[in-house]
Amino acid sequence: MYRLLSAVTARAATPGGWAWGRGRRAAHHRAGLPPLGPGWVGGLGLGLGLALGVKLAGGLRGAAPTQSPGAPDPEASPQAEPLPPQEQPFAPWSAQTQMLPPTRRFARAIDSSRDLLHRIKDEVGAPGIVVGVSVDGKEVWSEGLGYADVENRVPCKPETVMRIASISKSLTMVALAKLWEAGKLDLDIPVQHYVPEFPEKEYEGEKVSVTTRLLISHLSGIRHYEKDMKKVKEEKAYKASKMMKGTMESDQEKEFKEKGGKSNEKSDFAKAKIEQDNDAKGRNLKPGKKKNDFEQGELYLKEKFENSIESLRLFKNDPLFFKPGSQFLYSTFGYTLLAAIVERASGYKYLDYMQKIFHDLDMLTTVQEENEPVIYNRARFYVYNKKRRLVNTPYVDNSYKWAGGGFLSTVGDLLKFGNAMLYGYQVGLFKNSHENLLPGYLKPETMVMIWTPVPNTEMSWDKEGKYAMAWGVVEKKQTYGSCRKQRHYASHTGGAVGASSVLLVLPEELDAEAINNKVPPRGIVVSIICNMQSVGLNSTALKIALEFDKDRYDIS
Repeated sequence: MYRLLSAVTARAATPGGWAWGRGRRAAHHRAGLPPLGPGWVGGLGLGLGLALGVKLAGGLRGAAPTQSPGAPDPEASPQAEPLPPQEQPFAPWSAQTQMLPPTRRFARAIDSSRDLLHRIKDEVGAPGIVVGVSVDGKEVWSEGLGYADVENRVPCKPETVMRIASISKSLTMVALAKLWEAGKLDLDIPVQHYVPEFPEKEYEGEKVSVTTRLLISHLSGIRHYEKDMKKVKEEKAYKASKMMKGTMESDQEKEFKEKGGKSNEKSDFAKAKIEQDNDAKGRNLKPGKKKNDFEQGELYLKEKFENSIESLRLFKNDPLFFKPGSQFLYSTFGYTLLAAIVERASGYKYLDYMQKIFHDLDMLTTVQEENEPVIYNRARFYVYNKKRRLVNTPYVDNSYKWAGGGFLSTVGDLLKFGNAMLYGYQVGLFKNSHENLLPGYLKPETMVMIWTPVPNTEMSWDKEGKYAMAWGVVEKKQTYGSCRKQRHYASHTGGAVGASSVLLVLPEELDAEAINNKVPPRGIVVSIICNMQSVGLNSTALKIALEFDKDRYDIS
């Protein structure tokens, strides 16, 4: 800058200087003003210097960070960059007019979803929560709210690692499916073929078979954390009676409408009598107070198990609560047995086989939870005590249930997993129009089997769905025109000591014409993890998925 100013002033001061210099001096003289002295050159140099200085300072300010170097705000730590200011429109031919950045294209959905998460976080008093969303296989939003570590004021961020709890079951299903596809696993033979350490079972004096398929869909009759068979059976009977009552009332209303709405005292009396009888039966069947999962001692085991076979001793000698195939009974211990089956069918240790799968799926931050290893970005986990004070959860060792609820992960890894499943589910539809598509990690027919609801099952986090194979599935349904439309989706929730989670996949509703212009995966995937237990997240994830579905458009 010094050399530039020197050149400018030297050139202006020479007798043969710029014409505009001479012209300005002459015009000044013609105007009758006092003659300009040699000092005007210095004034010019000073003016130019100030102007260049201001310009340079402005550029430096634009390159510098706008925030002070203080501690980050845990309530706003988005992965995506802030929206840029409004720019001038590009020329019609510009390539930049073809696509908006994801943060701008989905700005409305992001704002709406962030507000929803803030409300959920505040309602339950969760220290921290992390969300990730992908659209058509591309991550478009991930953000952390609150704290991963309250004591040290470490904010949540997209890289935060938390317990994913029962989403681990969906991961284990991939291992079982790969072995089934390879012909190394038969889903329908007794489990003793692979794990003879698990004793043969009887139910009410009759010999019965437990198979891998029944274990996957929680139809084996193997218990969960509740050991009291009587309480479990009473609860099942009570739920069945309530459901039957609702069905009877619905049938009576339908019959009433078919008769044109006509009624008389006799029919009204009969209806009231039926309701009274049903209420009495319901009171008699109503079970006593049953402990929830977080009041069960086995959830807080601190014992280290070396392998899946060893952890079978926790439950292998217990009686079956129901005849296999007859009743749905959600069981994490059933997945402990499945881990043993994976080991025997594959010839590898369960964790080694799962790490190979995580490597293939590019899930590099997903690992089994162990206390000793240093795991970067691992959150701490919290619960409220009886005085409603936030406290750290007690230490637990999840080695007895790796397969059913023992993994750690991030929202980004869960999005990758969800998209891999969605790709495999859809790729068969695109094969005729896109011959060069790579195969899915699982075959299309395998994914269709996994995401097909199984009879006699339940989906506790959405009553309109059924359990399939390590996923809950809600099928597409619309009863009335211009009314509520139920979308097809698959999800799994998780609840662990000090943690809650959900992974939800909302496939795009594809038609023959749309397939020609698109490639899989097509749909919305949402993952949410939270370092507080007993937080229901499925309905929140579904609302977020539908918000992003509103804003999506074809970018292929």
